[in-house]
Amino acid sequence: MAVFGMVSAVSSFVKIRYLLDKAVIDNMVFRCHYRITTAILFVCCIIVTANNLIGDPISCINDGSIPMHVINTFCWITYTFTIPGQQHRQIGTDVASYGLGNEYGQEKRYHSYYQWVPFVLFFQGLMFYVPHWIWKNMEDGKIRMITDGLRGMITVPEDYRKDRQDRIIKYFMDSLNSHNGYSFAYFFCELLNFVNVIVNIFMVDKFLGGAFMSYGTDVLKFSNMDQEKRFDPMIEIFPRLTKCTFRKFGPSGSIQKHDTLCVLALNILNEKIYIFLWFWFIILAIISGVAVLYSLVVVMMPTTRETIIKRSYRSGQRKEIAGLVRRLEVGDFLILHFLSQNLTTKSYSDLLQQLCGLLGASRTPSAPSTLEMNPINHPIYPPVDSFGGKETET
Repeated sequence: MAVFGMVSAVSSFVKIRYLLDKAVIDNMVFRCHYRITTAILFVCCIIVTANNLIGDPISCINDGSIPMHVINTFCWITYTFTIPGQQHRQIGTDVASYGLGNEYGQEKRYHSYYQWVPFVLFFQGLMFYVPHWIWKNMEDGKIRMITDGLRGMITVPEDYRKDRQDRIIKYFMDSLNSHNGYSFAYFFCELLNFVNVIVNIFMVDKFLGGAFMSYGTDVLKFSNMDQEKRFDPMIEIFPRLTKCTFRKFGPSGSIQKHDTLCVLALNILNEKIYIFLWFWFIILAIISGVAVLYSLVVVMMPTTRETIIKRSYRSGQRKEIAGLVRRLEVGDFLILHFLSQNLTTKSYSDLLQQLCGLLGASRTPSAPSTLEMNPINHPIYPPVDSFGGKETET
């Protein structure tokens, strides 16, 4: 029951949040990082620490001369090992299990990651939440304060709605072309999300001894192999039976070596967790990269911003929207985009209509023509001398 209690606490990351309580200040890809991924990693951390699901994480056997709890504790806090050269030999005749056999002259693969798995998963969950925390503090509740009173309200009195819309219009006009720092902070945090997932992939690969990069592809290849010839890559990376060497002093003072076999029951969970994380990180990296490219296009191409506004303001004319986009900078567009996610369709359409009237009509005056500079309706009089008479030619 304690496990379910902790999991329910983590569910607050992915619960549905109503606009009346909280403003939307990001996009779906952004939320996949700090809500879904953080929740997944925290839940995985809880699962691997719940010993009642699998029993003891490690159980070792020996000849009985050493207390069992001593061997278990020693092998858990130090390391165990397998022998890669014995991986593909016949179980029951050549070796006792995959990677176990005669270790003389054989290369050993040491496994000391298992006691650190819950800590690494928890740390990764914090890493995926950090970009949202940075953006939330830099955003400082701007959209929440702007949309307060209209956000999440479906039916409101017309005079009340008009008053709130006028306040948004006044704020937008007073702060026009001053939101570029706001947009830079958002795009920086969006880029930070992409960098973070790439760093996590390489970090897990280093943590698992360089086996994570090809882990998912190896598992896919394994599923397509012949049943009699295939070898499970999950067992190679997360072995369920390993060896451990314990040394102590004997009665005569000489060092005695005790080889033990250890069952790592925790790896039955670890192998499933990391195969899921492999696919999830790859998918998240792809959609995050696409989101960064999309934001770059929005920043570099005003026509893209015009298309986005047209999609949310279908009743507007093309010339009106084009004129509005020409007067807006990237930061102003981002504010409008967030307003579209927090206001009803009617409120947002009315807001854009007023902005088109205010900004679309205030165009830069064109240069005066030559006819405007030279009046043509005035009569041309001959020059007059200083005494008031007409000058005569000499």
